[in-house]
Amino acid sequence: MSITSAIVLYAVLWFMTFFIALPIRLKTQGDMGEVVPGTHAGAPEHHYLKAKAIITTVVAAVLWLVIAWIISSGLITLGDIDWMHRLSPAQ
Repeated sequence: MSITSAIVLYAVLWFMTFFIALPIRLKTQGDMGEVVPGTHAGAPEHHYLKAKAIITTVVAAVLWLVIAWIISSGLITLGDIDWMHRLSPAQ
């Protein structure tokens, strides 16, 4: 795996993990009972973005290590996921 592939893999994993973590422990203004005039009741009151970003970074790093090891070790190859036999054989 090249360095560019590794960085792209980590970025994709980080953003996927971050979007999964965003709604966890989200307290909206409607939940708290104090809606600021001019805002939606679903607007966050407490979002905990710093903690979520740190947790996301750690989780994405662990996932990246596992997936990068699988790719680098050859445990799963492109031929293993070519179910329709559309790719040419590796040479």
